[in-house]
Amino acid sequence: MTLAQTTDTIIDPKIATVLLYPQVGSTQGSSAQTLNIPLVKLDDQAQSPLQLEFDDLTANYRNFRSKIIHCNANWVRSVLNDIEYTYEYNDVPITDYQVSVGTKVPYYHYKYSVPRLKLPGNYVLVVYNEQNRNQILFTRRFRVYANLLSINAGVRFSTDVSRQFNDQQVDLTIGYRAYQSQVNSPQDDFKVVIRQNFRDDRTVTDLRPSNVRSFDQVLEYNAIDLRNTFPGGNEYRFFDTRTVLSRGNYVERVDRKADRTTAYVQTDRPRSGFAYTQFDDFNGLFVIDHRETGDGATGADYIETVFTLLVDELPNASVYANGAFNFWSLDDRNRLSYDSALGGYRGRIWLKQGVYNYNYAITGIAPPVTRSGIRVDGNETLIEGDFSQTENVYEVFVYTRPPAARADQLIGYYMLDFGQRK
Repeated sequence: MTLAQTTDTIIDPKIATVLLYPQVGSTQGSSAQTLNIPLVKLDDQAQSPLQLEFDDLTANYRNFRSKIIHCNANWVRSVLNDIEYTYEYNDVPITDYQVSVGTKVPYYHYKYSVPRLKLPGNYVLVVYNEQNRNQILFTRRFRVYANLLSINAGVRFSTDVSRQFNDQQVDLTIGYRAYQSQVNSPQDDFKVVIRQNFRDDRTVTDLRPSNVRSFDQVLEYNAIDLRNTFPGGNEYRFFDTRTVLSRGNYVERVDRKADRTTAYVQTDRPRSGFAYTQFDDFNGLFVIDHRETGDGATGADYIETVFTLLVDELPNASVYANGAFNFWSLDDRNRLSYDSALGGYRGRIWLKQGVYNYNYAITGIAPPVTRSGIRVDGNETLIEGDFSQTENVYEVFVYTRPPAARADQLIGYYMLDFGQRK
């Protein structure tokens, strides 16, 4: 099997709504369980196994198989052999499926439980055609972590006076006392990654400690070069298509035809020139659900979802409806086209019924800018704005390569919700 990339990618256009999540506690069996990100603690894999779900829009049964690939901290495939990180044979058929019920767009819905793994670290789940193992259909990232360190982090407005109303700064400390026997050079042995809103396109890497307190076995990360600073962004827009018998929240109208249903999302306008407005969101994620049956897996239909953004034409630029539903990729599937009669941009995306977060992103605005280690060409700032008050989730991942080990391991994880609504 030749794996060209280790990103979240759907290669086969007939594969849709790829979900990967741990089955955690009270969310088991509910539509909200898909808000659990693909991350599981090494010791909790048996109690909270990772569940894969996806739809095949060919509406024919196909033979799929899955394989797990171990990656280093930078998501480059490691040199480990399968037996070094798996307990079972690492090439498993996916045989659990159901047929959609009462939908205008027929599909097969597949499920698969990811087997337990031996090592903490970065992994990619690869699903491919059983008839041709080189025909990869999609790839999905996930992480397994061990808590061998003490991590503490906090978020504040940027210390850069010019960005204090727009950016958020993440300061953190790492205590390695319990792990010190494995540490040779504390300032070099740990690779720290900070991620915003579960987005791998919003990460800061290559952080160096600003202070090493050797006696306390503590590393401080308070970067004076502002590498630990993120654009605050804005709360995500959302719409609700769990039912098409009436208009859900932020849906202007629904057209029901014999062969398809089209939902027009409320017409949007830029928010960057207005004051920040507080409201709850899923931090860019989405939930699949069907109001009438309560069974989003096989009862939810695929809806032609129309996005409309009223803004003057942007020469040489491309505008996208952006969200976790497309793995934050900016491609032809979620690109909007300018309509001079409309006076704005419009695009159509086939999405399964549910509640979706989204925003608008733009590429081609010159010159491209890099701020805080994040490339802001393909940014959301022009339409959505950046506000330091925005509620955002931040995660801290700490990797190391133990002595004599041949790959990076994820030995520390910490999550904090800045501005969480009580």
